[in-house]
Amino acid sequence: MNVGELQSAAFTAVPTLKSVKKIQFAEDKQEFQKYPTKAGRRSLSRSISQSSTDSYSSAASYSDSSDDETSPRDKAQANSKGSSDFCVKNVKQAEFGRREIEIAEQDMSALISLRKRAQGEKPLAGAKIVGCTHITAQTAVLIETLVALGAQCRWTACNIYSTQNEVAAALAETGVPVFAWKGESEDDFWWCIDRCVNTEGWQANMILDDGGDLTHWVYKKHPSVFKKAQGIVEESVTGVHRLYQLSKAGKLCVPAMNVNDSVTKQKFDNLYCCRESILDGLKRTTDVMFGGKQVVVCGYGEVGKGCCSALKALGAIVCITEIDPICALQGCMDGFRVVKLNEVIRQMDLVITCTGNKNVVTREQLDRMKNGCIVCNMGHSNTEIDVASLRSPELTWERVRSQVDHVIWPDGKRVVLLAEGRLLNLSCSTVPTFVLSITATTQALALIELFNAPEGRYKQDVYLLPKKMDEYVASLHLSNFDAHLTELSDEQAKYMGLNKNGPFKPNYYRYGEMLPRKKNQVSFLKNKKNILSNISDNGFLCNYADR
Repeated sequence: MNVGELQSAAFTAVPTLKSVKKIQFAEDKQEFQKYPTKAGRRSLSRSISQSSTDSYSSAASYSDSSDDETSPRDKAQANSKGSSDFCVKNVKQAEFGRREIEIAEQDMSALISLRKRAQGEKPLAGAKIVGCTHITAQTAVLIETLVALGAQCRWTACNIYSTQNEVAAALAETGVPVFAWKGESEDDFWWCIDRCVNTEGWQANMILDDGGDLTHWVYKKHPSVFKKAQGIVEESVTGVHRLYQLSKAGKLCVPAMNVNDSVTKQKFDNLYCCRESILDGLKRTTDVMFGGKQVVVCGYGEVGKGCCSALKALGAIVCITEIDPICALQGCMDGFRVVKLNEVIRQMDLVITCTGNKNVVTREQLDRMKNGCIVCNMGHSNTEIDVASLRSPELTWERVRSQVDHVIWPDGKRVVLLAEGRLLNLSCSTVPTFVLSITATTQALALIELFNAPEGRYKQDVYLLPKKMDEYVASLHLSNFDAHLTELSDEQAKYMGLNKNGPFKPNYYRYGEMLPRKKNQVSFLKNKKNILSNISDNGFLCNYADR
């Protein structure tokens, strides 16, 4: 038998193997269509002005249950203990979610260390925390830490696409009331927030927010809860901006902690997290090779610095846009050309926004982009790219893969839009767990500080975190690198006018940036009763006498 006969026999034999059953993966059921389905059209019609719609989920899901169109609001579910005080996609996925949480715990050793050290003291006993964040495995570790420290928690998602359904199920199974699932509608989003806040026999006294939607809802719909709260902890640019607006208008009647501008958030989460996740998100969605590509990054804050550093390292030709002369000068000194977007838009292969502003990339600029230009956003809000202007009759949208759309102009030009202009790293990839541990530890300590503060310590204003807290959070994470700090001698400490145990920098020092000291950016360390001044030599919060 010759080669041709062998091939013919092989192809003929294939249909006779009827006993072989093909394995079908969940992903095989999903098809990306040129025109959206009915559900897709509902999704596209949602308002893009809300911060709640700024990203999709970042993490892979064991089963998104995409074939189950039943709303979780219409399901009757109960966990193994008989409780039904939650609303998730499928509580039976709890086992898968528990595995995700256990994996995250391995790279969040500092937060776990804080949990083990402080759970005997129960510094959050009596705290009733309502939270609105991305519900991921990393956030679950934070929530379970708060519970271990004595808090009662109710939780919802700050984003309609970012929830990991299995993780939400795992939290619900342990008894944490969670109201969130991936792919909520706008109505679902606000319903979930209200179910967290508005429950009989339970009233929140602490708020942990990401984006300001929860704070806004409590302020508008439940003013009595807002007025009686002991504190708000906010971690996003958008949410902090809203808090400062309330404060300026004299409407903020509760003290708030600005976690976003803490050193451990700005210099680690914003910088190092984005430095790694920008490449991950772009590679997963476009398979682009960065070497030689012309890239413009709009904004050279910490997020922009991280993006530029990563792209430059892989051979991209990077320029930046800036409104701040200090940040612009930093970009120049780092080797990046500072330009106006209109000057370079026609030559760019990749446009990245990370300013936190609106209409950074306009329709006019989108019209001038070259064929194949990739456009994405690394800022918190989805307002940076004028996506709304692209939903016009003369343009065609073509979904080519998950969270990747080709927007086609009448002349055939295509612009590659990622995640519909929403947050790229949480939309199209994952973010490093270790960095999130730093932010989560900071959030936990901020909640401890506000809850344990005696009445009158904090006024109705927005506060920055004390340097002592930042240093403590950093010290908890050094053991992961087997890092050993040098200790000051008594003579050296006296010469520098420092305490040997810190803080080692003044409260206004920003590690590379000097921010203006506003009247509401006070130094916590002037008050000797501050709970954080009771950190012992081994860095443990040991005294809660002021509670």
